Amino acid sequence: MTKLIRICILPLFFFSFQCDENEFVSEENYEAVVMSRSEFENSTTILPPKPIINSGKIYIKDNFLFVGENNEGFHIFNNSIPSAPVNIAFLNVLGGSDISVKNNVFYLNNATDLIAVIPNFENNTIEITKRIPNAFPQLESPDNSYYNPQPNEVIINWNLIQ
Repeated sequence: MTKLIRICILPLFFFSFQCDENEFVSEENYEAVVMSRSEFENSTTILPPKPIINSGKIYIKDNFLFVGENNEGFHIFNNSIPSAPVNIAFLNVLGGSDISVKNNVFYLNNATDLIAVIPNFENNTIEITKRIPNAFPQLESPDNSYYNPQPNEVIINWNLIQ
């Protein structure tokens, strides 16, 4: 009798774990945006101001306001009049999302690297005083897509494939 019950219950067990074929299919696909390491390491610059599109974290230092642009860098505002901040520049830091400041040195994640930067906002220049390559893992895809970069490549972002 128990053998008959097992034979009847076993198919029910397997069929109960069937899933809809569309249940785990992602509707979004992303592709890695990669850059050679040498080009990547020379990409951190101060650019003219641009509009905020995909804001991230906000940081205030002295009379400056920094607004992250996810995986692209930081908008720099003159915040001497807090009710009317003025967008003065964009700090291009590919793969950047975090900023910290100590003794006027800016510490930034630059995709996989940690960099220390001393900016000069009067003449729109920066000096990278230290770079620690591969301090962080490669940027992950929003949909868990996988890309295995070559040793001389860095993933700087992920683009949605339309």
